[in-house]
Amino acid sequence: QVRLVESGGGLVQAGGSLRLSCVASGSRFSINAMGWYRQAPGKQRELVASITTTGDSTNYADSVKGRFTISRDNAKSTVYLQMNSLKPEDTAVYYCNARIVTMYYVDYWGQGTQVTVSS
Repeated sequence: QVRLVESGGGLVQAGGSLRLSCVASGSRFSINAMGWYRQAPGKQRELVASITTTGDSTNYADSVKGRFTISRDNAKSTVYLQMNSLKPEDTAVYYCNARIVTMYYVDYWGQGTQVTVSS
């Protein structure tokens, strides 16, 4: 089983920045993509950003474009999320995701890290 461990969450005031990190381990197959999702109280989990292992193809939620940047370090099996100009509406639990595609795709999830943005 693939294990994902997130770090970097915390409390920050509006306009501040945080950088989240996620380290993957235990994969028997190459990870095809990694990303970040978030879930706020009373809301569904949503994609924040994702990046492919090769080709640097990225995808961002409209709400974070221009403020958040996803990056990766394949040698370290790590994905990062740099979050700038944080807003109170960014408050959520952020989950790391890894996707492995063979005959079908399988998603693995971290336990999440809390990000709280005060106004």
